[in-house]
Amino acid sequence: MFEQMTIKDFTDILSTKEPVPGGGGASGLCAGVGMALGSMVANLTSGKKKYAAYQKEIEEILEKAEKIRAELLDGMNRDAEAFEPLSKAYGLPKETPEQIAAREEVLAGALLDASNAPLALMAKILEAMALMERLSEIGSKLAISDVGVGAQLLLASLKGASLNVYINTNLMKDRALAESLNKKANRMIMQGEMLTQVTYERVLKTIQ
Repeated sequence: MFEQMTIKDFTDILSTKEPVPGGGGASGLCAGVGMALGSMVANLTSGKKKYAAYQKEIEEILEKAEKIRAELLDGMNRDAEAFEPLSKAYGLPKETPEQIAAREEVLAGALLDASNAPLALMAKILEAMALMERLSEIGSKLAISDVGVGAQLLLASLKGASLNVYINTNLMKDRALAESLNKKANRMIMQGEMLTQVTYERVLKTIQ
């Protein structure tokens, strides 16, 4: 769906009142661009005599990166699919006790789905970050700054996706479940920040 659009078409819709795409879709796109920079660096490194010792690993990274990039872009669709039931749940009637109970049950499920979608995106972003960290070590030094740029885009996407977790868990009646999901997001942010910092410092040291 969204991944088939031109960048202009996507951002045109993003700028309107339409409920989707929103922050989740934007995070997926940003992450896909970040991973694409990793693929670019891997392609520029592949086949170079200077990096022959890493050729097999570079090929493996490239294969993984392309798979992850497709999954990150698909995350834009997953975000939209999770939002629609949540939007409908808010519109359910709540005039009688029975209606209120039914609405709360549907809403609880929709909030969980709407939290799990960005959590899944975050997990995929972390996989991309790990590849970028390794590329900052073995990738072509001529394109090493692009590894740094990609890593920063991935970090922005990771934190952006986490906000979509928190806004939904904040509305959950089941606070134990909400806190469990928040902790998952918190752990991934910590991991992502550490990976990005290592990548950034290594890139900076190489180019300065």
